[in-house]
Amino acid sequence: MAAKSKKPLKSLKAGRPPTVQRPKSISRTATKALINRHHLLEKRKRQAIAKGDKADEAAINAEIEALGGLEHYQQASLQGQRHDRGGDSSRILMDWLKPCLSSMENTVDEKLRMLEVGALSTENACSQSGYFDIQRIDLNSQGEGILQQDFMERPLPKDNSERFDIISLSLVLNFVPDPKGRGDMLRRTAAFLHNPGRYIASPLLKPNFPSLFLVLPAPCVTNSRYLDEERLVAIMAALGYSRNQSKTTQRLVYSLWRKDTDRTARQSFVKKELRPGSFRNNFAIILK
Repeated sequence: MAAKSKKPLKSLKAGRPPTVQRPKSISRTATKALINRHHLLEKRKRQAIAKGDKADEAAINAEIEALGGLEHYQQASLQGQRHDRGGDSSRILMDWLKPCLSSMENTVDEKLRMLEVGALSTENACSQSGYFDIQRIDLNSQGEGILQQDFMERPLPKDNSERFDIISLSLVLNFVPDPKGRGDMLRRTAAFLHNPGRYIASPLLKPNFPSLFLVLPAPCVTNSRYLDEERLVAIMAALGYSRNQSKTTQRLVYSLWRKDTDRTARQSFVKKELRPGSFRNNFAIILK
């Protein structure tokens, strides 16, 4: 029997918008309103494309342009990352890792390797900590120190020199256009992390590495028809991850997942309604 040909993984270019280097100042209220409106329009646009409704798609594109287009959205995204607005999600990660990292300062010669997917800045808390050798990528980088690259098209590691101790996936997964693509992305992260056995001789690192730092808008987990905290934990467990840390605020869900094994379970997660209600959103993650 001939082997089935594998479909190529979807590019993320239809999802997360690009960034710009130097945004103008935008108020906190305007930032939140613009980001929320843009997310809604992008959702409606995907629905119009799926239905083949060219007229509706064109109308939505016109509305996006009337808001200032992607450039104005990019400015809002970068403003939301400003320290004075509490927007740097890597500060939460550093709060979790600092006890471990500070205790190993005199015992580890090399910096830990981090892959930051969807990087917006080279000056966040992780960058300034001095603990990490960071490779930063984004779909449409316009800043020095950030490689323009689609994570889903990044070549798989050939050896340990191309693997990482930790991957940051902050507000990236929610921009992947479809549920299966999100599952594919989560599955792909494991291939870029070191084998857990690497840390057996490093008791200070073993509890936290190798790991995935995942940040999602809170409604993706707290108000979705198809995803809740229990299901997210089950999906990640099937990919070889266990949750090490978590924090939920009004806006965001932060979590740190340790990779416990290189073996993934042959388990499927379909789009299944978990919480009915007309006020719920349709965010979902599918594993096949």
